[in-house]
Amino acid sequence: MEAIVEEREILTRGVLSLWRRRGFVDGVVEGEGAAGQAADRVGGATGAGRMSLVRRVLASRGFREEGEVSGFLRPSLAQLHDPSLMSGLDRAAERLLAAARSGEKITIYGDYDVDGVAATAILYHTLRAIAPQCNIQTYVPHRIDEGYGLNSDAIRELAAGGSTLIVTVDCGVTAVEPARVAKSLGVDLIITDHHTPPLAGQPLPDAYCVVHPRLEATAYPFGDLCGAGVAYKLAWRLCTLASGGPKVATVFRELLLELLGLCSLGVIADVVPLVGENRIITSHGLRCVKFSKIPGLRALVEASGLGGESVNSEDVGFKIAPRLNACGRLGHAKEAVELFTSARGERASEIARQLTRMNEERRRVERVIVHQAIAMVLERGMDATDHRGIVLAHAEWHAGVIGIVCTRLVERFHRPVVLLSAQNGQLHGSARSVDGFNLHGGLSECAEHLLTFGGHEMAAGMKLEAHRLAAFTADFVACCNRGIRIEHLHGRACYDCEADFTELSREHVTSLAGLGPFGRGNPQPCLRINNVRLVGRTTCFGSDGAHLKFLISPSGAPVGSRALSVFAWRGAGLAEGVPRGRDFDVLIKPKISDYSGAVEGELVDFAIR
Repeated sequence: MEAIVEEREILTRGVLSLWRRRGFVDGVVEGEGAAGQAADRVGGATGAGRMSLVRRVLASRGFREEGEVSGFLRPSLAQLHDPSLMSGLDRAAERLLAAARSGEKITIYGDYDVDGVAATAILYHTLRAIAPQCNIQTYVPHRIDEGYGLNSDAIRELAAGGSTLIVTVDCGVTAVEPARVAKSLGVDLIITDHHTPPLAGQPLPDAYCVVHPRLEATAYPFGDLCGAGVAYKLAWRLCTLASGGPKVATVFRELLLELLGLCSLGVIADVVPLVGENRIITSHGLRCVKFSKIPGLRALVEASGLGGESVNSEDVGFKIAPRLNACGRLGHAKEAVELFTSARGERASEIARQLTRMNEERRRVERVIVHQAIAMVLERGMDATDHRGIVLAHAEWHAGVIGIVCTRLVERFHRPVVLLSAQNGQLHGSARSVDGFNLHGGLSECAEHLLTFGGHEMAAGMKLEAHRLAAFTADFVACCNRGIRIEHLHGRACYDCEADFTELSREHVTSLAGLGPFGRGNPQPCLRINNVRLVGRTTCFGSDGAHLKFLISPSGAPVGSRALSVFAWRGAGLAEGVPRGRDFDVLIKPKISDYSGAVEGELVDFAIR
C-alpha cells in the first residue's frame, strides 16, 4: 500500500538514487482513535497534535486501524492458520504417521540451503518424537554433482536402499520425471514445496500428494510460506494426529514451540516476506534460537560469536545463515543436516567450527568472482540502459558461490543477474532479480533455451547447453528490457517518515526495534532527518578502511550540543562527498549500538540542500 508523496533525486554512491516516501503525508492519517493511542503507548508521545514515531512508521506502511496496529505489534501464535487448509497436507500427514509407526523406511529429501536444511530437521525431529524407533533417514543432493531438487538417480538409489516413502521438503513441485520414476518403483512420493508451481495447463508431478501453499486447488490463505514453513505446518498436523484429537498433547506442543526456532531460520534466510504468518513464526522463533534444546543449533550460535541474550534477524542473515549455506556451497549440506538432527556434544561443536572455516573460504572465493564479474559487466557495456539484464558465464567460477555473487551484482547494477559456470559440457547457473521483475516468469519466456529451471520471483537456478548461451542471453535481456523501466535501473531509497533530531532518543529507537523482526516486506525503519551538519571530520574504519563514520548535529545547534554517530558499511568512497559547512539531509536507519549502547544511525543516503 504505497503512495509516492515526494520524490527527490540525488547523486551519492555513484548511482542516481531516488528517495521515496513509503506511505502517507507525515502526521496525516485517517482513523487514529484507539489504534493511534495503542501505538503511542509503545512509541511515546512526540508533542501536541503529532503522532508518535512508531505510529508514523506504521501509518506509512498502511497500518491504521486498531486491529491492524495491535495485531502487528503483538503477533500471536493463535493467528496461525489451520494446517489442514493446505491442499494435500492431511493426506501427507496420515501417510507419514502410519509409516513412522509401522517401521516403514522413510527418507526426508531436502535441499542444500538454510531453508531446506531447517525443513529437513523439522520433519526429522517431529517423526522421532512421535515414533522414537521409526526408520527414518535424510538425503540432501550435492549442489555440484546433482544440482538443485529431486532427481531420478537419487530416487532409484533410495528405492534400492529400501525406502518405500520419500517426502521432499523445499523442492519437488516441478519434478515430473522423478515422480514418474518413484511411482514405477513402487515408492510413495510426498512433495512439500513453496517454489513457483507449474504454469496453468502444465502437469503437477504424479505423486502420492503435493503440499504447497499456492496451488490452485488449495484454500490456504497465506501463500508466502518458505519451505521450512510448509514443513512446520505438516509437523503441526502430524502432532495433532498423534495426539488423537484437535489439540496437541503437551509434549508435542513443547516440540512445536522449539521447532519455531528452526523455522525462523528458513524464513529469514530464504528472504520471503516477513509479513503474516512469516512474521508470527519469526517473532516467536527467534526467541527459541539462543537457548535451543537442539545441541547443533546452540553450537552454531556459539560458533557465530552470538554471545548476547538474544538472536535477531540480522544475526541470522549475516552470521548464522552464511555459515549454513557455506556448507552446501563448498562442501556437502549433509553435515548441516547432521548438525540440526543427530549431532551432539563435541561432534556438534566440530561441525559448527567447520562451517565457520568454510564460510571464511566462501567469502574469499566470492570476492574474487565479484571483482571478475563487475569487470566483465563494465567491459561489455552491460550496465547500459538498453541492457536491463545481465548474463555472464565463466568456466572457473565456483557453482556453489555464484548465487550470492548474483546478489552482489544486483545491488551494484540494479537489474536481474544470471551467472553461469561450466560443468560437464553444460552451463549451470543461478539468478537473482529486483523487485517488480518476476524472474521465474522471465525464465519461462526463455524456456526453449534451457534444459531445466526452477525457483520463484526473486531467485532461480537453471541448466543449459553451452551452445545456447548467446540465444538465451539475447532473449533474457530482451525480456528484461520489456519488463523493467529505465528509471528503475537506478538505486532507490525508501523512507518511512521524517523525524526530528530530538526524536532520536534511546526510548524512541528502542520502540522502533519493537517493529521487528526486520526483513523483506518489513524493512528496518528508515527516517529522513533534515537540516543537519557535519561535526568534525569523517573517518574510515575497519581492517581495510572500507567503512565510513561521522557525527551530525542539527543545523544551527550550539557548539557542544548532542551529536549523532552515523556509519556507512562499505561507504569509505563517500567520505569526500559528505558536505562540510553546508546543511544536508540524511536517510538513516536508527539503532542502538551493540558496543556503546548509544543511539547511532546506519546511513542509507544523503543529499545536499
